[in-house]
Amino acid sequence: MWDKNDWLYEGQHGFRLGYSCESQVIAVCQDIADFLDNGDKIDDIIVDFSKAFDLVLHGRLLTKFANSGVDSRVMVWIKEFLLGRTQRIRLGGQLSAEVRVTSGVPQGSVLGPLLFLAYINDIWRNMKSTIRLFAHDCVIYRTIINNADMEHLQKGLDRLREWAV
Repeated sequence: MWDKNDWLYEGQHGFRLGYSCESQVIAVCQDIADFLDNGDKIDDIIVDFSKAFDLVLHGRLLTKFANSGVDSRVMVWIKEFLLGRTQRIRLGGQLSAEVRVTSGVPQGSVLGPLLFLAYINDIWRNMKSTIRLFAHDCVIYRTIINNADMEHLQKGLDRLREWAV
């Protein structure tokens, strides 16, 4: 549904039909080659959000889903899928007390990647630099002609930090 409605960010190459890690690398390399052919300089930053699937905040994810126009029945199903989960650990034959899970998407589930895409889908907004993603790995880059370009790239990194908190 999201691909057909152009809801997913076109720079996201993870967990999507017709996209791959290779398609992300090709797109980035083509952009860089085009910049260099024009005689431009380019700065890029590669970011890997560690533990990204574990850090998805349920409330924020549900808000993003609601804003995407998903049918209310689907929203109820997703909410039921995420909320009310508990976990505990076993160490040396001893089980810890159960604790409520308030963040993260279940890895290994069919729905996990889709939930993560919905969560990260707005990462590119308000960026004046190019951002390309493969799931939680991203490359941010732009041509650097003057100090203002460097400032735009830095502001983009600052926005990325704000988005991640």
